[in-house]
Amino acid sequence: MLRVPKVLYMCFIVLFISTFFITPENASADEITDSINEAMEYYKENNYVEAANSLDYASQLIRQKRSGKLETFLPEPLDGWSAEDVKSRAAGPGYLGGMISAKRKYKKDKSSVTIEIITDSPAIQSMVMLFSNPAYASADGGKLTKIKRQKAIIKYHPSNKNGEINIVVAKKYLVSVKGRNISQNDLTDYASAVDYEKLKKF
Repeated sequence: MLRVPKVLYMCFIVLFISTFFITPENASADEITDSINEAMEYYKENNYVEAANSLDYASQLIRQKRSGKLETFLPEPLDGWSAEDVKSRAAGPGYLGGMISAKRKYKKDKSSVTIEIITDSPAIQSMVMLFSNPAYASADGGKLTKIKRQKAIIKYHPSNKNGEINIVVAKKYLVSVKGRNISQNDLTDYASAVDYEKLKKF
C-alpha cells in the first residue's frame, strides 16, 4: 500500500482548507498560497523541515482568517450600551488545541458584558457533555434553558448581579456571555443578540 509522506499529506490538508477561506478579494490570500506553493517546492527538494515550516505558517494565516470571520458574529451594543473593539485570537495547533476565538466587551455605566465565540477548542467537547447530562449542568449552580432555540446553561447570582451563559452551537462553537453588575434580563438579551443560525452555517 502506498504511504503518503506526512509533509505532503499536510500540504493537501492545508490546501483543501484554504479553499474555503481564501477569496480573490482577500488581501493576504497571495501570502497563503505562496506559502503553500513554497512548501511544495521545499518538499520536492527533500527539505522537509522548511516544507513543514511553510505549511505551519500558511495554516496559522488561515486560522487568523477564521478568527477574523468569527468577529462578524459578535453583536452590536444594545441601546444605551457602548462596545470596545473586537479582539480575536488564533492559537497555534500546539497551544490550546489550536483554539480560535473572537470576543467583545460591552459597557453601560458600571455594568459590563463580554461575549466570546470559541471554536477548535477541547473545552467545547466538555461543554457538550454537560449539555447531554442535566445533572452535570446543574451540579455547580447552573440551570438549563433555551435561548433562541439553542440549549443554554445559565448561572446568575442576584446577590452580586454577576452571571454567565454558555451555549454550544452545532457542537463546534462555544458562545460564552459573562456579565458583571448586570441584570439577568440584560445578560439574556446579549445572549439572544447572537445570530446562531448564521453561525451554524459558518
